[in-house]
Amino acid sequence: MARSWGRRTAGDSGGALDLYAYAFLAGGRQRVVESAIVALTEQGVLSMRAARLRATGEIRSGHEVECAVMVSCPRGKRVQDVLDSVARSPSVDDIARRLVGLGLLRGRGKRITRAGRRLLSAAASEGSLPAYVLEGPAVLVRSPVRHGLLSAHPIPDGLGRTLRRMGKALDPDSSTGSTGDGASGGGFGCGGGSGGGD
Repeated sequence: MARSWGRRTAGDSGGALDLYAYAFLAGGRQRVVESAIVALTEQGVLSMRAARLRATGEIRSGHEVECAVMVSCPRGKRVQDVLDSVARSPSVDDIARRLVGLGLLRGRGKRITRAGRRLLSAAASEGSLPAYVLEGPAVLVRSPVRHGLLSAHPIPDGLGRTLRRMGKALDPDSSTGSTGDGASGGGFGCGGGSGGGD
């Protein structure tokens, strides 16, 4: 019995996937929340201004993920805070468990399986899903919602500094970080000072 539960497919009875299950397959937990935010702003019950979300009405569908988004920002909240809190909510956990049970996601890492990729590809070729579900907020027309969702994911500070250093190291014309003879003019070292103090 336990084996048959693990081998069910989305085509089995009770296995029809909704928009948020497809969003999870396409982009994980974050895509689920982003899709809910877009759907709710399109319904006119959620507004976004200056990267802050605010509930402005009553939701119609009553999907658990949409309810979680609405509950998380009754008086206004930063987009990143909503993304973080709802992505870890029981409603998104339930979607993940269901997809694992259907054999569309694999184990704890929640990596998409071959069956999941086939199902997602079939849904994409049918064209029945909104583009933002499959490809994320970058496909939205320029709007406060697109800007708010995209700006909620800045490059982490440490990564940004690392990428800038790598770019300078690879750029032969860079006047900073190179002395011209291949030696580094700065950076991190184990000893010696790099100049005077303040």
